[in-house]
Amino acid sequence: MPYVKILDKNIYYREYGSGEPIVFLNGMMMSTSSWTPFAKIVSKDYKMITVDLLDQGRSDSCEDNYTIDTQGEFLNQFLGELNLKKVHILGTSYGGKVALTFAIKHPTMVKSLILSNTDSYTTNIMKDIGKSWVYGASTLEGEIFSTLIMPYMYSYEYYEKNYKDIKTIRKIFDNILDKEWYQRFKRGIESARNFNVYDELKNIKSPTLIISSEFDIITPIGYQKLIHEEIEGSKWIIIKRAGHASMYEKPEEFISIVMDFLESIKNRQ
Repeated sequence: MPYVKILDKNIYYREYGSGEPIVFLNGMMMSTSSWTPFAKIVSKDYKMITVDLLDQGRSDSCEDNYTIDTQGEFLNQFLGELNLKKVHILGTSYGGKVALTFAIKHPTMVKSLILSNTDSYTTNIMKDIGKSWVYGASTLEGEIFSTLIMPYMYSYEYYEKNYKDIKTIRKIFDNILDKEWYQRFKRGIESARNFNVYDELKNIKSPTLIISSEFDIITPIGYQKLIHEEIEGSKWIIIKRAGHASMYEKPEEFISIVMDFLESIKNRQ
């Protein structure tokens, strides 16, 4: 299994294909495997790199508290270990926060920036939602935790149509929820609590794509509009009739938007 050691932590990653590198950054509760359905398409023309940062997937836990800045520095050192000087970066939700932080602190390393269902600061709504999620995880009961989380993830139409599948996911939480998983999840939520890079967005000069979802409850469209208004020349696309987890609800549309944007960057060269 491919790992790199960063500050005494084992960081897990996977690579697919060859070409210009594009790094995919996880949302909360995601891991490198979450991106596998897109590997065949992306790796046709690019080197696709997925990575589990601190407390994610197969990477090591972090016993101490940390922030989004910490994750951004781990990403910086990770790219250094892979000898990557400039990359495309795609971050969704939590991963979008890490992507923004990295782009602000290391602008020369970002060839393009793709932000999906994310925001430039942690809103009061998200802070309160996060508190309820942490409480749900603390019970170590998959039914309680999933009931508090899953309704926020999808559009109402998708939720009703796929309710049987969503109930199956609840059973998965029964198998993975333990004290260690809870502590990792809690630290992840708390790491974003004071995140705010809104005033620095204007400093991002890399070609930027912002992806929203019409029915996103967690990061409503208005927060992506703020990013679009502050990053000069950014492109903004809204996926209709989808919720926060648009990459799962409408995977073909999601990856088509991403690939079209990357192709447009290539054509500018």
